[in-house]
Amino acid sequence: MGSESLAEALEREHHEIDAGLASLETGGARGETSRGAVLGAIDALRRHIYLEEEMLFPTLRGAGLVAPVFVMLQEHGQMWNVLDELAGLVSKDAGQDSIGAVYEGLAGLLEAHNLKEERILYPQADVVMTGSASEALAAFGSGDVYVEALLPRARHIEVQVIGDGTGAVSHVWERE
Repeated sequence: MGSESLAEALEREHHEIDAGLASLETGGARGETSRGAVLGAIDALRRHIYLEEEMLFPTLRGAGLVAPVFVMLQEHGQMWNVLDELAGLVSKDAGQDSIGAVYEGLAGLLEAHNLKEERILYPQADVVMTGSASEALAAFGSGDVYVEALLPRARHIEVQVIGDGTGAVSHVWERE
């Protein structure tokens, strides 16, 4: 990471993820696809999407990039469904034809999506993100970060608890 800008770090991740997924195409043709490498690339893409949506997009939206962020969120939703399908096929060692067809669809989505992010959003990220927020986002996943958790399909549930100071406590149901 070092002197790498946020835009450079995010773009580097795009290339690393693309290379991991491309092993389906290059290795698959020879029957040498590493299931672990592909599943690792799928997890890296899910993490990348999560970071963008939770840390980058709110700031960009606040800076007036509402429409581009909306498009990226919509495309992330499309990708997530394809990632689920691809992970399922790779995990159960489905035939190369089935995996290849799903990979081709994902590769097409990623090529168009990444180009938009790299040309429109990422340059703005370097301008509008505060130093600490930019550094935190760029450092996520580095060896300098000791605890990092991604909870796939996590849900946010709130429970209100009230007490009277005498030890009597009750909950007021929950909400998502």
